[in-house]
Amino acid sequence: MCGFAGEIRFDQQAADVAAVSRMSEVIAPRGPDAQGMFHQGRYAVAHRRLKIIDLSEHAQQPMVDIGLGITLAFNGCIYNYEALREELRARGYSFASTGDTEVVLKAFHAWGEACVERFHGMFAFAAYERDSGRLTLARDRFGIKPLYVAPIAGGLRFASTLPAILAGGGIDTALDLDALNHYMSWHAVVPPPHTIVRGVQKLAPATIMRIEPDGTRRTRTWWTLEVAEDPALAALPAAEREAMVEEALRRAVERRMVADVPVGVLLSGGVDSSLIVALLADMGQKGLQTFSIGFDAAGGEAGDEFKYSDLVAQRYATDHHQIHIPTAQLMDALPGTIAAMNEPMVSYDNVAFYLLSREVAKHTKVVQSGQGADEVFAGYHWYPKIAATPPGDAVAAYRAAFFDRTPEEMAQTLEPSMLSGDASQTFLERHFAALEHSSPVEKALHIDTTVMLVDDPVKRVDSMTMAWGLEARVPFLDHELVELAGRLPALDKLGDDGKGVLKSIARRILPREVVDRPKGYFPVPILKYIDGPVLDMIRDTLGSRAARERGVFRRSEVDRLLAAPSDHITPLRGSKLWQVALLELWLQNHGL
Repeated sequence: MCGFAGEIRFDQQAADVAAVSRMSEVIAPRGPDAQGMFHQGRYAVAHRRLKIIDLSEHAQQPMVDIGLGITLAFNGCIYNYEALREELRARGYSFASTGDTEVVLKAFHAWGEACVERFHGMFAFAAYERDSGRLTLARDRFGIKPLYVAPIAGGLRFASTLPAILAGGGIDTALDLDALNHYMSWHAVVPPPHTIVRGVQKLAPATIMRIEPDGTRRTRTWWTLEVAEDPALAALPAAEREAMVEEALRRAVERRMVADVPVGVLLSGGVDSSLIVALLADMGQKGLQTFSIGFDAAGGEAGDEFKYSDLVAQRYATDHHQIHIPTAQLMDALPGTIAAMNEPMVSYDNVAFYLLSREVAKHTKVVQSGQGADEVFAGYHWYPKIAATPPGDAVAAYRAAFFDRTPEEMAQTLEPSMLSGDASQTFLERHFAALEHSSPVEKALHIDTTVMLVDDPVKRVDSMTMAWGLEARVPFLDHELVELAGRLPALDKLGDDGKGVLKSIARRILPREVVDRPKGYFPVPILKYIDGPVLDMIRDTLGSRAARERGVFRRSEVDRLLAAPSDHITPLRGSKLWQVALLELWLQNHGL
């Protein structure tokens, strides 16, 4: 919905308004409709606004309430803001706007940090209290909206994107070696608080950070997810559990239609996005705009799934936009895609989402998307394997399915000075060990929903859509729906080759061809089959003076990958060469 950036000082110096202004310029694409800045002594914050709810100037940010002594910068959407506003009115609060920003501000005043527990939605915010000098930073349950922090001499900076933090200057830009280990081994997933840049951290999902005037910081987790079968729920008839899931999904989809502008749907033609369209149509939604993307074929594979998205669009009479991107445009879009990444992300469909968002933003400001269904409802191929694994082998089974490199391969790929132990293995072991009451597959679902999903698909969608001032809403990450899914018997999710309960719902309301089909994805042929101009670009990048002087990768391994890119593929069918190249491309793009 927006972006913000700011600085708070602890040394009695005034906040650096010039630095905050530079940070604000970087986040401008996230909020092209309006901008604002608040500066008072030791605190400064800038905001870029995408107008979705209450399009008037009354909802401008940063929002300052002089009477309450609170200044708020907010990014996201609170879907139940109208009900909360009525509750606050009953407590004596008055409102000058009709949007959700003022509700967040007054909810914070009324309930303090506990206000977040009342919010249904996606959000990151910075609330500054004039009288106490305290700053509170908060992030939603699934980290749908990003928030980065960086200590500086005498203060702290924060922003909606990592590149914005860098623009402020004065940051330690050396590589974080634990983050590098995560990036190279865990398919570019870097868990919080780490980022690839040593001087920048990210606030974890469902986390509040309170910063006192002297710089003391207190961080706490305000929500946790449990993924473990509920015996009472398991005892119900399967049809009753299915009805509960359908009702929760309907409620999640309906919530995400709250807006003062039209809301569309990114329609891939898969079960997840097609269910969103079907449920909206069933609710009486007319003239719904839907959007699908496709590319040129390559390697004998089709570059689009239009036949499936067309079926859904025709069934529900949507205003459908079929977007075809020629290969030449993919090459042209790669620099912009990389620049838009909050952190280096290797998935091929980054460029697909980037180009799709560019086109969709010409028609609407808000879309619903099907992200999250695979992680919440066991849609990936590794879950059945892990389900059949003895508890003592759960960590090894997850690593075999998901991780890109063994420790031996890491030593073969990275220069010795870049090695720092096996951070991903340690993280995985600790995470699984803490889930005492969960089965191996439930542990895998938990880590994928709370960690992998946040720092891969969710981050990817936010980065690529917001690069074009497009807000993406994800109903499959409605926390009530996710909590319900976590309590279901694992077989409800594993059945029917994954997402069993969703497919059962879908078979009643979608064309059968959409449900009974191979799992779809965004096919991006030029990155799956690295050759031609992409290979030339990679060779130039990895052979550049900057790459050689950086000294991250062993030259012998780089040469081996370049000699035969298609021979070096990860368990998730990713290119090891693209992973190496993407990191260097991202670092160079941001001048690091």
